[in-house]
Amino acid sequence: MPSKVYLLLASLFVLTACGVDGDHFRMEGRLRNMNQGEFWVYSIDGGIDGIDTIKVRDGRFIYETPLRMPATFVIVFPNYSEQAVFARPGKTITIKGDASHMKEMTITGTSDNDDMTKLRMELNRLMPPEVPGAIETFIRENPESQASPYLLQRYFLQNNSPDYKKAYELVEMMLKEQPDHGMLVKWQQELKGLRNNARQGKLPAFSATDVKGRSVSVADLNGKVNVLTVWASWNFNSTDTQRRLLKLKKTYGSKLGVVSVCMDANVRECKRTLERDSVAWKTVCDGRMWQSPIVGKLGIGDVPMNWLLNEKGIIVERNLSPQEMEEKINKQFIN
Repeated sequence: MPSKVYLLLASLFVLTACGVDGDHFRMEGRLRNMNQGEFWVYSIDGGIDGIDTIKVRDGRFIYETPLRMPATFVIVFPNYSEQAVFARPGKTITIKGDASHMKEMTITGTSDNDDMTKLRMELNRLMPPEVPGAIETFIRENPESQASPYLLQRYFLQNNSPDYKKAYELVEMMLKEQPDHGMLVKWQQELKGLRNNARQGKLPAFSATDVKGRSVSVADLNGKVNVLTVWASWNFNSTDTQRRLLKLKKTYGSKLGVVSVCMDANVRECKRTLERDSVAWKTVCDGRMWQSPIVGKLGIGDVPMNWLLNEKGIIVERNLSPQEMEEKINKQFIN
C-alpha cells in the first residue's frame, strides 16, 4: 500500500515538474492577506474570449488556458485594481505579492514580465507627474516589447486627459517592430479620428447596442444640451452623476440628451441598477469592460468619464465632477 502512495506522489511530481505544454499558458501564485476569494482575468488582444474567474484558496491560485499566440492578460482584483500579465504559449509565470499592496506585486517568468515588474517598482518611487515620461521612455527604448502596447493603452489612452497625438506617434513607432500586432493596427486607424476628441472637437462616430437591444450612436445625442457619461455600479462619483442626470432629465425632458456606457462586468447587475433607478435613456453595457469595442472607439480611459456637448455636437466640457455637471447643464438652459 505505501508503495502505491509513493508511486502516486512521484507521478504528481513528474507532472508538475514538466510544466505547461506548448499549447497552454499558466499563471500561478500566492497572495498574502487574501486567504479565500476570487478575481477576474480578461485579454485585451484576444488571448481568451470574455472574462474568466480565478479562485483563491489558502492564498494560492493556478490558472491555465489554451494559448497559441502571445497575448496580454489583465487581472482585475476585488478592489478593481488591475495588473497586466504578458502570456506566451508554453510558459508559466509566477505572481507574488500582498493583496493590500498591489503596486508591490512581482510577476516573473518571461523577460516581458520581468521588465514590467522592474518598471512598476520604478514607478512606485516617482511622483504622479513623472510617470508619463517614464512610460514614454520605456516604450521608446522597448518598441518590440509585449509590454509596450499595454502601457500605451493604460497611460496614454485610459486616463482622464488622453494624449491621442502622442499615442499615435508611439503606435507608429511600435508598428515598425511589431507590424502584425492586431491591436496596434486597430489603434492606428482609430487614433486618426480620436485626435479630434477634445474640447471644442466632436465625438468620433460610433455605433453600439444598448441593454434593451436598441441601436445607439452619436445621433442619440440630439438635445439642446447633451451628455455622454461612463459609469459603473462600483464607482460612487459616476453613480452620483447618474442620479443628478436623472433629476435634470425630469426637469428638461427631451431638451437634455443623455447616453451612458456602463463598465460593469455583470450585465444583469447593470440592468437591475437601471430598472431600480428608472433610467430610460440608452445605456451600453456588454460585460466586456475595457475589452468592449466602444472603449477604443470613444477613447474611454477611466471611470468616471463624461462629455458635455452642445446642440451642434461640439464638446464644450469633459470629465466634470457630479456637481460641476449639474451646474453646467443648468447654466446652459438658463442662458
